[in-house]
Amino acid sequence: MSDTVLAHKEGILLVDKPQGKTSFSLIRSLRKVTGIQKIGHAGTLDPFATGVMVLLIGRGYTRLSDKLLCQDKAYLAEVSLGSSTDTYDCDGKIVASSKRIPTEEEIAQVIASFQGEIEQVPPMYSAKKVKGKKLYELARKGITIERKPLKVQVQTEQLSYEYPILKLHVACSKGTYIRSIAHEIGKALGCGAHLSNLQRVKSGQFTLDQCIDGALLEQPDVNIEPFIRTEAEIELCVP
Repeated sequence: MSDTVLAHKEGILLVDKPQGKTSFSLIRSLRKVTGIQKIGHAGTLDPFATGVMVLLIGRGYTRLSDKLLCQDKAYLAEVSLGSSTDTYDCDGKIVASSKRIPTEEEIAQVIASFQGEIEQVPPMYSAKKVKGKKLYELARKGITIERKPLKVQVQTEQLSYEYPILKLHVACSKGTYIRSIAHEIGKALGCGAHLSNLQRVKSGQFTLDQCIDGALLEQPDVNIEPFIRTEAEIELCVP
């Protein structure tokens, strides 16, 4: 493979991550497709989540990772009321349950508190590091430590509510944990809750309708070059 071909393949690829796949499995597949080992991202998604992943192909584009990671994101979130899990999402074990059914008025009142600047404590099952240790590594050993709350910006909109499912649109700043929002909503309602589905619909300036199906990356003969964007083709909105 010539240097010319490699250079031509560098750029930004917008991928709709399939459910059940890890973010890094997409990167591994993309390395095989392009022959380029230097591939970064502008934010991962949990295996159960789907939606926009911004993949950065080649050294000239991985340098943009830190700037793109800082951009705002938007999600469609499905919150299951009545049960809490240790991970705050559907991949965890149920640790509490309740038969309490919140009213529409109670839902609206709680959602009103998730607007603007809020403080959020990172969940134990997260990749955030404290004193060099990833929190989830401690959580898997049954260890819980104190975490400092972080300030984030959120705009939360109720899309629908039919117990036990509450559907939300959440626009947020970097570092926001949507599963923590689901957990806190359940806590405030007194019934418990966890995040049962999540789709990232926007990452910075990039939207879901611009993405290719991530399942295509598993096909050895896939041609992704028509979908790769370069800085010359788009106006990157980075600070």
